Order: sequence, then C-alpha cells, then structure tokens
Amino acid sequence: MARIKRGFTKHRRHKKVLRAARGYFLGRSKLFKAAHEAVMHAMAYAYRDRRNRKRDMRRLWIIRINAAARLNGVTYGKLIHLLKVSGIAIDRKMLADLAVRNPGAFARIVQVASAA
Repeated sequence: MARIKRGFTKHRRHKKVLRAARGYFLGRSKLFKAAHEAVMHAMAYAYRDRRNRKRDMRRLWIIRINAAARLNGVTYGKLIHLLKVSGIAIDRKMLADLAVRNPGAFARIVQVASAA
C-alpha cells in the first residue's frame, strides 16, 4: 500500500484559513493554529449574531414605536391592540420607520386606529 502524503491538501487548507484570517491582529493572521482558532470563533459569532440582529432590530422598532405612540397619547401595547382591532395590517418595521421619518403620518395612523 502506498504512503499518502498530505502536502497539497494541507497547504490548500492552510491557505484557505489564512485568507479568511486576513486583517486579524499579530499571529492570528500569520500562524495557522492561531488563525484557525480565530476564524472558527469568528464564524461561530457571525452565525449567532445573524440571529441576534433580528432580535435587536425588533427591539429597536418597538422602542421607537412606543416613544412615538406616547407622544400621541397611547402606549405601545394599546396601539398594537388598536391596530389589530381596526384591521390595519402594518408591521413594526414600517411603523417604526414612519415614527422616525414621518411623525404626521404616524399620528394619523394612531388617530384612525383609535377611532375604529
């Protein structure tokens, strides 16, 4: 049975990891072992934080909607309830955008929802 040498495969794998670690501090971008560890952690954090970003954005939208709603004399929870009851189908992302960019339109939505 012939002996298997891994020179080419190993070199290609190391190059791939070191390319992913470009810009990291000191040995983390130059030494394979340190770079591999740093890249694996970075990938794990990226995977986790792609999910956390969705949570964070929703929290931000809710905070903005609540602040704008209180300026219009209603709380966040009451506003969401009124929107559901009145059949106004607008998501939190759009509501938050309106609250920041067009407070007049947001006030009108609150008014319409309250009247229903």
